[in-house]
Amino acid sequence: MANQNAKGLKRLVNAFFYSVAGFRACFHHEEAFRQEVFALIVMIPLGLWLGDTGVERALLVASLLLVPLTELLNSAIEAAIDRFGGELHELSGRAKDIGSAAVFLSIVIAATVWFLVLVPLPGIWPG
Repeated sequence: MANQNAKGLKRLVNAFFYSVAGFRACFHHEEAFRQEVFALIVMIPLGLWLGDTGVERALLVASLLLVPLTELLNSAIEAAIDRFGGELHELSGRAKDIGSAAVFLSIVIAATVWFLVLVPLPGIWPG
C-alpha cells in the first residue's frame, strides 16, 4: 500500500515507482496495451520525421500518446469492476463499454490528427 505520510521528494520518488508498477501491470495483463506500445515504437519516430514544424511533431506524437493513456484508464476501470466479482451486471458492462468507446475515440483522434497534418487538401488547407 502507498505510504500516505511521505512528503516532498520521497513522495515524488514513491509516485514514480507506483507509476512504473502500473505500466508494468498493464503491459503484463493487457494485450491491447502491448500492441499500442509496439505501435508507438514505430509511430513516434515516424511522427518526429514526418512533422515539418515543432507544432506538427508535437501534434503527431501527442495524439499517439493519447491512445495508451486512454487504454491505461480503461484498464483501471476494468480492473476495479472485475475486483468486485465475475457476476454480470448491467452497470459493470456499461462502464466497460464506455471505457472501450473512450479508447476507440482516442484512436479516431490520433488518425484524424495524422490525416490533417500529413495530407494536403488543395483549396482547403495547404497541409
